[in-house]
Amino acid sequence: MSENIFILENLNCANCASKIEAKINKLPQTESAVFTFTTKRLVVTSTLNTQELAEIIQKTCDSVEDGVIVKPVNAANHIHNNSHSNTEENHSHGHNHRHSHNHSENSVKNDIITIVTGAVLFIIALILEHFLTLSVNIPSIAAYILAYLVLGSEILIKSGKNILKGQLFDENFLMSIATLGAFAIQQFPEAVGVMLFFRIGELFEEIAVEKSRKSIMEAVDLRPETVRVAVGDEIKELPAEYAKVGDIIVVRPGDRIPLDGTVTEGESTIDTSALTGESIPVSIKKGMSVMSGCVNTSNLIRIRVDKPLSESMVTKILSAIENASAGKPKIDNFITRFARIYTPVVVAVAFITAFVIPLLSHQEFMPWIYTALSFLVMSCPCALVLSVPLAFFSGIGAGSKKGILFKDGLSMEALAKVKAVVMDKTGTLTKGSFEVQNVTAIKGSEQELISLCASCEQESTHPIALSIVGYAKALKADMRKAESIKEISGKGIEAVIDGKKVLCGNKALMSDFGIDISLYDESIYGTHVLVSADREYIGCIVISDTIKPDAVNAVKRLKSQRIFTAMLTGDNLKSAQNTANQLEVDEVHAGLMPQDKLSELKKIREKQGSVMFIGDGINDAIVLAGADVGAAMGSGADAAIEAADVVFMNADTESIPKAIEIAQTTTKISGQNIVFAIAVKIIVMILGITGIYSSMWLAVFADTGVAMLCIINSVRILFQYRKTQK
Repeated sequence: MSENIFILENLNCANCASKIEAKINKLPQTESAVFTFTTKRLVVTSTLNTQELAEIIQKTCDSVEDGVIVKPVNAANHIHNNSHSNTEENHSHGHNHRHSHNHSENSVKNDIITIVTGAVLFIIALILEHFLTLSVNIPSIAAYILAYLVLGSEILIKSGKNILKGQLFDENFLMSIATLGAFAIQQFPEAVGVMLFFRIGELFEEIAVEKSRKSIMEAVDLRPETVRVAVGDEIKELPAEYAKVGDIIVVRPGDRIPLDGTVTEGESTIDTSALTGESIPVSIKKGMSVMSGCVNTSNLIRIRVDKPLSESMVTKILSAIENASAGKPKIDNFITRFARIYTPVVVAVAFITAFVIPLLSHQEFMPWIYTALSFLVMSCPCALVLSVPLAFFSGIGAGSKKGILFKDGLSMEALAKVKAVVMDKTGTLTKGSFEVQNVTAIKGSEQELISLCASCEQESTHPIALSIVGYAKALKADMRKAESIKEISGKGIEAVIDGKKVLCGNKALMSDFGIDISLYDESIYGTHVLVSADREYIGCIVISDTIKPDAVNAVKRLKSQRIFTAMLTGDNLKSAQNTANQLEVDEVHAGLMPQDKLSELKKIREKQGSVMFIGDGINDAIVLAGADVGAAMGSGADAAIEAADVVFMNADTESIPKAIEIAQTTTKISGQNIVFAIAVKIIVMILGITGIYSSMWLAVFADTGVAMLCIINSVRILFQYRKTQK
């Protein structure tokens, strides 16, 4: 079995797309097929090779909808012209992209010309009917027929073809029957008017979907087309996927960083908002890692490529967005199943309305036939089939603009139902880096204490040593070269500086050398580094991991969302309890191994319900996979990010309640779309069956009008979170 990706161009009917997906899933050579209408991507797992599969899919598409073009993704270059393999292929890709773009534009232009022409003829027919007082108004009828043929010929032709394919419940066939039926009962204005407004609705729907696709994909597609690679003294511009690990690329001010790498030359500031949602500039210099997708705002820099394009952050983000359909939300699957029975049921109701009701009630057939025809107009479930996945797709796009990467719609749906949030401590709630919190000098100045300790620690790579040396540099303290230095495992360092014997370490080190530490205060929270000079205790430096600035507010927001909070950590209980107390976390468990974390998470799930776990370490991967929703900090290990359902690109704790809010809004809007679409159709049907009011015009609104409103409602998620504060 292998996974193949195809782009289905010219497929603008969401209901037809659903039928195609269902047919491909029934093929014996196919294990699974998932089509995302918003990205036009079809992902098929099959035993066949790409070429054989493409031919079968093309035949399947032709059996449902004419004009659909099936292209393997490596040849289709579907959303943006960002794939390159050689000069000739680049030209071909560009041509395909422009052809597709022009085809869409021409299609819209042709539709507008058809609609305007038909509308003019319709108006002429209405004028002739009003002003010519003839028993049989031939000129008016001729104008109606001409207007109808201009507007409906394409639909009639499609309808005829679909009849030959055995598709009696196709919307083209049903629209044809409804309008031709109106002609048969001499409701000429209704027939032409309904076809006119149906075409207008279809046009607006197509434009709205394309605009939605474009706005969402532009928001997340940050892949570079080319990179500037330094080769000796020359700068060569190459396709992005040609860049190899170890290449040095040049990034000018204003350019987007094309690939993940490490700065080798220059200092600058970068705008990370495209990845993190944060607009605050970040300073970078030699030796610092940078992620693709960020914009270099100040000076020219050189970057060593650490990951090829296929593994860089921009590709991961886009792949996650484009493959969002892989985990379809349950509500989407429900709508797909519902759509399959909806149209036959409505057609059956239309038949009963047209023939059974008048027979049983001994009434005239014509009014009931008219009512039944209006039911046929709104029998296509496009509003339902289209609006739900579009809502989730918009939610995923909105999240990406805030630095929140949802892996798929299923993850988002699960996140909306979360009742408890369980967090790792280090790197999630805390910065994961040690910082000097307190300096207590018993003898001499704090500056001298820092200077002596940093002089001892400057050769060490231990996190505690690095924090002390960094603190000393910030204070511009004098660091001398040690005459001799010896590291005592698990205890500290013994050194000779300016002839003085200096000890830096824990209580055990002081005890081994018989140092009197009676003046030592161990009540301050943190890791303590005691310092002595010439066998005399001179002070203590306290170091601890610091809580992220936004963590307190994040926990408060979670509580306001009525979500239970807990912390699971491998750290010691004292350290964990101190952090939990500052954050007011509901529950804390410390000193845990990865399997212990999973056990505790299961206990919390039993008591609270659906659980989300957030971590950033490689040891968190097992817990992430075991949670209802696993989330990883983007600054964490790749294994944790791969195992997660949600990734917080900015490693920002406030992204946790923000992600839950976006997920809840998305599921709420998809629910609104379903209720609205079904309710309007049911109300229109009730009005017709009860004889209160029956109108094809109202039926057109219940079909294309409702679809338009649902699309607009879905896409507002994207703009709602684009406008809110970061």
